[in-house]
Amino acid sequence: MCYDISGPKRLKKAACICESFGIRLQFSVFECVLDDTAFQRLRAKLASTIHHELDQVMFVSLGPENGSSNDRFDAIGRPLPEQNRVVVV
Repeated sequence: MCYDISGPKRLKKAACICESFGIRLQFSVFECVLDDTAFQRLRAKLASTIHHELDQVMFVSLGPENGSSNDRFDAIGRPLPEQNRVVVV
């Protein structure tokens, strides 16, 4: 998951939430291994923290460890831009 959060207080709170669910890879990028329940808890906590018109949190599901997955992108806050291209992670 990654985020773009404009307010310093919201940014710090979101970072603390994310650190409790996964590991920081970069300043605003985290790797989290979550089941559906943990994902919903993380999403709800972040949704109650961000400003939905100014901020964005994007989730990218890489699928199960066996490699067979349907790539899934989701965002809260500002909507994802329309894309007509293949995304490589």
